[in-house]
Parts: sequence; structure tokens; C-alpha cells
Amino acid sequence: MKKRRKSKRPARRRAASKTGKLPKGAVTQTVVLRAREGQETLLEAELRALVIPSRREEGCLRFDLHRAEEQPGTFLLHEVWASHEAHQKHRNLPHFLRYNARKDALLASREATFWKQIL
Repeated sequence: MKKRRKSKRPARRRAASKTGKLPKGAVTQTVVLRAREGQETLLEAELRALVIPSRREEGCLRFDLHRAEEQPGTFLLHEVWASHEAHQKHRNLPHFLRYNARKDALLASREATFWKQIL
């Protein structure tokens, strides 16, 4: 019988149970970002660079990047965090600070909303 190796990475909490219910205290943030004209490719690259390090953060339950089908310069970040505190820690990490320092030159608009699951 083969022994399974233990992972060096800490176990991640699952985003939802089989019922789809998030853990108590979890928050969802949606962010709609519209690129300045001519900055679509650079904005997408900056957003792509956020995904993997953000997914590895403790407290990140989900971090997905979407592009609008009919508006290629419009992006949606769908983020689920274990708590507001976990999200706040995310905003102080190097990969986010790098994006934050560059975003003003790339964005025409940004709309962010926090959500709490009710069912």
C-alpha cells in the first residue's frame, strides 16, 4: 500500500458545504472594473497577476476573474473571504499593493460591493 505524502501547504477551507452555504462570517465582494481606452490588455495582465497569490492567502475561499463577453475591457472580480478581516489583510499584501499602485492609470471606473449570503 502506497503512503500519501503530506502537503506542505496548509489545508484550505472549502468555500461552501454541499448545500452551498458559506461559513459563518464569510463575505463576498464583487468588483466591476472598466479599463481606460487602450489599457484593456495591461489591466487584464495586472488582474491576472492578482489571482494565484490571492487564492493562496489564508482566508481566501474564492477569487475568480471574469471578462465581459460583449465589453472586452470590462472585468469582474468575484471574491469570497472567510471574514472582513481576511479581506483587509489581502489589501495589505505585496501583490495587492502592486496592483493598487498601478490601477489609477488603467481604470476608467471601478464599482465594488460586499455581500453577505442569506440562503
